[in-house]
Amino acid sequence: MLPPHRVVVAAFDGVELLNVTGPAEVFSVATRVAGTGRPGYTVRVATADGGPVVTAGGIRLMADLRLDEVGGEVDTLLVSGAVRVEDQAVEPVLDEGIIDWLRATAPATHRLGSVCSGAHLLAAAGLLDGLTATTHWRTAARLAADHPRVTVDPDPIFIREGRLWTCAGIASGMDMALAMVTEDHGPELALATARTMVMYVKRAGGQSQFSVPLALPAEPGDRIDELRVWIGEHPTEDLSAEALAVRLHLSVRHFSRLFQRRTGTTPAAYVESVRLEAARRLLQDSDHGLPEIAALSGLGSVESLHRSFRRRLGTTPAAYRRRFR
Repeated sequence: MLPPHRVVVAAFDGVELLNVTGPAEVFSVATRVAGTGRPGYTVRVATADGGPVVTAGGIRLMADLRLDEVGGEVDTLLVSGAVRVEDQAVEPVLDEGIIDWLRATAPATHRLGSVCSGAHLLAAAGLLDGLTATTHWRTAARLAADHPRVTVDPDPIFIREGRLWTCAGIASGMDMALAMVTEDHGPELALATARTMVMYVKRAGGQSQFSVPLALPAEPGDRIDELRVWIGEHPTEDLSAEALAVRLHLSVRHFSRLFQRRTGTTPAAYVESVRLEAARRLLQDSDHGLPEIAALSGLGSVESLHRSFRRRLGTTPAAYRRRFR
């Protein structure tokens, strides 16, 4: 039997606990689900001195080995980032010891990945130059500004460029790990692992970090924000500008102006985005045919469904289902 796949997760003070334990648990569960007779994974946490680190939530995380003990060929090396908040600004932590170690260790690593702001460490080590990468949306602009040779896409939950993987962090680290299990052992084991972990859905990397209602931070008591939530919960209602204006007891002109000022888009464009997202979920998670999906998402007809997909996503509903189902 082949030896188990060797996974090392590098961590340091301030790291988000789930950025380390989320992917580690996916690999662990996949090994147990696969059972005896099939190579699984061994997962080790490495820190600078081999001692525990204090995570962002204050929980101490024990290590298995020092960074300089990793040695040999590593099948998958993951580096989890950390951030600090100063004057409401989120800054990635750049640990020079980790960066130097990455430069030395990366060449012998079969697969290299970052979780959350760990992408800043990969970039600082020069490992993302010429590639497209993602990170948590709160630090994506900083990554792009600090590393102009890296093409930063803040939207996907994870991106794969050859042997280099980057992800948005937190829960998306588990999605990325499941995709790695798929690459190593096939989709059946990955799906069985997701079911065992009671994960809602095995998301593909091209999906967005956040849904349409979450793309704009909410402000408590804001009537437009309350309306956005209602729109998301009622995509099949009459969501014309006239009907929405009536709900807020405003003229259509005044409502449209307020909505665009708050959201940066028109009511019609926002409603289409919400309905398109509803259609995407139905394509991924249900067996409904296109007429049913068009009706349930509020898009109305198959023609409207196709038109929205082509205009917004550059693909067809059928092609989207084949890719993300």
